[in-house]
Amino acid sequence: MKKTRMFARALDIIRIVERTFIAVVLIAMSFLYFVNVVVRYFSAELATELAWIDEATLFGLAWLVFVGLGLALERRRHIAMTVLIDQLQGRVARLVQIAINLTGLVFCLLFTKFSFDLALFIYNSGQISPTLGTTMLWLYAPLPVGFALLSLRYLLELTGVQNRFLLRDVFQDH
Repeated sequence: MKKTRMFARALDIIRIVERTFIAVVLIAMSFLYFVNVVVRYFSAELATELAWIDEATLFGLAWLVFVGLGLALERRRHIAMTVLIDQLQGRVARLVQIAINLTGLVFCLLFTKFSFDLALFIYNSGQISPTLGTTMLWLYAPLPVGFALLSLRYLLELTGVQNRFLLRDVFQDH
């Protein structure tokens, strides 16, 4: 029982970190773009000094999208055939859910590995971003992180810790 509570707490912490990270990145991107637009409007000379903002927000967008993958799955926000799945009942529904989750897990684990290898290759190649002057790893690192978080969600579904299919009405817009 104690291990179950600790595991549930760890999952809660992961969710909080994901949501907080996404919110901070989104707010930072919005603020940076606002500053960039204002500066371009008032001072073309100063705008060239802030060229790094476009690249920084591109990096932020990559992190935003890939870190958000797991949360999107958990809340049934991924593209899905929910009309079909919601109509199924009993054993057939459970088998379809298992097939979906198993396929998703395998796919995400493969993409975690491939994207990790790609990020490692980029890092070892020494590629530097043109305006930020930092390693391009920061642009490629969100891929393995995001796919690992998505793999975790599929694993939780397969092991019965979570079941997004039971959340038919919880997250639907009205």
